[in-house]
Amino acid sequence: MRIRDTGDLWWKNAVVYCLDVETYMDWNDDGVGDLPGLVQRLDHLADLGVTCLWLMPFYPTADRDDGYDITDFFGVDPRLGDAGDLVELIRTAKDRGIRVIADLVVNHTSDRHPWFKAARSSPDNPFRDFYVWRTEEPPPTADEVIFPDQEQGIWTYDEQAGAWYRHRFYRHQPDLNTANPQVRDAIAKVVGYWAELGLAGFRVDAVPFMLADAANSPHDDIEHPHEFLKALRSFLSRRTGDAILMGEVNLPYEEQRMFFGDQDGDGSAEGDELNLQFDFVAMQQMYLSLARQDAGALAQALRDRPHIPHDAQWATFVRNHDELTLDKLSDDERAEVFAAFGPDEDMQLYGRGLRRRLPPMLDGDPRRVRMVYSLLFTLPGTPVLFYGEEIGMGENLAADGRLAVRTPMQWTSGRNGGFSAAAPRRLAGPVVEGGFAPQHVNVADQRRDPDSLLSFVKTLVRRYRECPELGWAERAEILDQPHAAVLAHRSTWQDASMIAVHNLGPEAVTVPLRLRDLVREPGDAGPADGTATTRSAAGDDEPVRLVDLLEDGACEVDPDGRVEVELPAYGYRWLRVVRPGSRRLL
Repeated sequence: MRIRDTGDLWWKNAVVYCLDVETYMDWNDDGVGDLPGLVQRLDHLADLGVTCLWLMPFYPTADRDDGYDITDFFGVDPRLGDAGDLVELIRTAKDRGIRVIADLVVNHTSDRHPWFKAARSSPDNPFRDFYVWRTEEPPPTADEVIFPDQEQGIWTYDEQAGAWYRHRFYRHQPDLNTANPQVRDAIAKVVGYWAELGLAGFRVDAVPFMLADAANSPHDDIEHPHEFLKALRSFLSRRTGDAILMGEVNLPYEEQRMFFGDQDGDGSAEGDELNLQFDFVAMQQMYLSLARQDAGALAQALRDRPHIPHDAQWATFVRNHDELTLDKLSDDERAEVFAAFGPDEDMQLYGRGLRRRLPPMLDGDPRRVRMVYSLLFTLPGTPVLFYGEEIGMGENLAADGRLAVRTPMQWTSGRNGGFSAAAPRRLAGPVVEGGFAPQHVNVADQRRDPDSLLSFVKTLVRRYRECPELGWAERAEILDQPHAAVLAHRSTWQDASMIAVHNLGPEAVTVPLRLRDLVREPGDAGPADGTATTRSAAGDDEPVRLVDLLEDGACEVDPDGRVEVELPAYGYRWLRVVRPGSRRLL
């Protein structure tokens, strides 16, 4: 493996940025964000260091689920622009060094989609089998509902069809029947269409649900549900060699590995399904660690990560566009996180998650906010930012459900945060109010402030991109040290190695570390391959240093491999291991 391979497998050390066009920038001032507005803000993303832009659904929609109820997989919502505007976005982003991917939402459609309208018209209609039906009344299914505040079961009777149709999400989103090869062909056609227009891949929504019906028919041409995902990945790779599938698979680690295409779990296989999967387990354990001010839960999650194929990757995140799910925690653990970060019932959602952004959860404490984002960028994997995180946006709990965190982007301190000149009542969503309102949190002010959160996140992005070990390390090595509040971990790839130390607690600490591979014995020489180790090629008795990548300073490692690292309350250090003779830039 060579440094040039980081360009071939670009997703392994990318910086992904997720946004909803509808709430990002309104260029025609009708109150709804649009593609021309997003094009005007691409330089903000380029300046931030983003390398991959993830677009939430931009397709025509009935707009009952913020765009995830799609009525045409081959179109662009006319409120946002047209296909020409999307092509201009992709072209301009490419010029700025940014790839564009989009949500692929094919586990269901809107009930207003032409396929469903045709399917319900007659049992003999060719589109009938595009969906999942039953003619007998179903048993109670309240325990299978995804949104328990909205639905009482996953089957709804349709008068026109004279049958019940299944919907694992909302009743206005009937499930597509992926047991039908024609449905799978239609999905491939959607993927091929957008790839031809220039998309670099897709974030695949609710992957386990998408696969649930595949291979269920006795006349199917596949024998296992994962054959569908393998075929989709193969098809996309043939059409666009370096395009990716980044999947939402909120399952335990042992089940997640199968979605990379690694059936035996040894991590040695070539991944032939999803390129990336979101690490929901580590995210939830991180919030438990933050609530306890004890790094143990996150450290254990990192130890528990399974080996994955070398060209696969974890997508790490602090916040995404949905509720901050805590479903992998026990009831008691979830109660701890609720008590720390969302004690009011209005801050919680579905009894399993939070509808808040990070800065308000941490009471706006800039030390803690910066520590968490520093931690994000040091976790082995590909970091994913949700729009507004780079400036520390808050939520608006007056908005319904998950829309609390999907408020208009805050560009300036002016009206509507500079998102739109339209009247507030016409906006796609309510602007954040209070201490996190645009008057206090916006891009324009932070661009000119070298001490702002935006400037800090830019530094994190740049340093992450300069440290291939953060994306390419097989796993994090958790370093022993005596402080429960501290996470010390090391990422190594080839001759690049970095130690990250984060203090989740309110007390300053001195962290002693023992790095056994850095022990210097008298007369040590470099290895046979010529790679510099603890001594230079000339045999100079120079110490190994840990050079701070976020600020000036370094620590010397003593001959016994020991070093002490000073951390203030909620402090953090990125320490590059610099051996004598190292030629890496710092």
